[in-house]
Amino acid sequence: MTKKINTKFTKLLKYYNLINYNLIYDNQAINRYKKNKSNISGNKELLLKKLEISIENIKNCELKKNATDIVFADGHPDSKIMIVAEGPGASEDEEGLPFLGRAGQLLDKMLHSIKISRDNVYITNVVNYRPPENRKPTSEEIKRYTPYLIKHIEIINPKILILLGTTALNAIFGSEEVISKARGKWITKKIGNCSTSVIISFHPAFLMRQPDQKKMAWIDLKMIKKKILDLKLKIGK
Repeated sequence: MTKKINTKFTKLLKYYNLINYNLIYDNQAINRYKKNKSNISGNKELLLKKLEISIENIKNCELKKNATDIVFADGHPDSKIMIVAEGPGASEDEEGLPFLGRAGQLLDKMLHSIKISRDNVYITNVVNYRPPENRKPTSEEIKRYTPYLIKHIEIINPKILILLGTTALNAIFGSEEVISKARGKWITKKIGNCSTSVIISFHPAFLMRQPDQKKMAWIDLKMIKKKILDLKLKIGK
């Protein structure tokens, strides 16, 4: 019960007081701490809260039944860069935020390698509840949550959309797509009412299992850095 209350309290702080997380990068472990309140448009804030509530109200969802709580998003809603991954793991399920475990630490370092901090991007998942035993979401679960993801993308309206892993790829481009063939290139795509530049790359959890693929992920990261420069996006301060 205490864990549930703490999770709810964290979410209330996040969406009503608009607290984000800053990151310190060095050769040691990454530390997260609260930073100053960010300013986002009131309309976008309301739309995001409405979307979160609509996801919480999904009926007859096995993911929801087995999870501790919803894991909606993290980062800055006015960011021009949006990251979509698969779904919450155990740490994320407990804290109510995406990418908090070892995969999250690797993602933080990947972003830092191209001079981007976590609080200057916006992060969410295809499914917002932890799949049991950290399994991959089923095709039916992906299909059920994709309309909410599309709405999420519409609200954020990013200039750059980064899809990490097969689940995110399949949600946006269909189940026939294979990440090894889809990654490493830019695709201009209209998602709902949002027209954006999409790039697909490997999920950090996959990179931890297959470290030899990190060289391919580094190519993708350099492409993202170049796209930011080409679009003249201001990231951070």
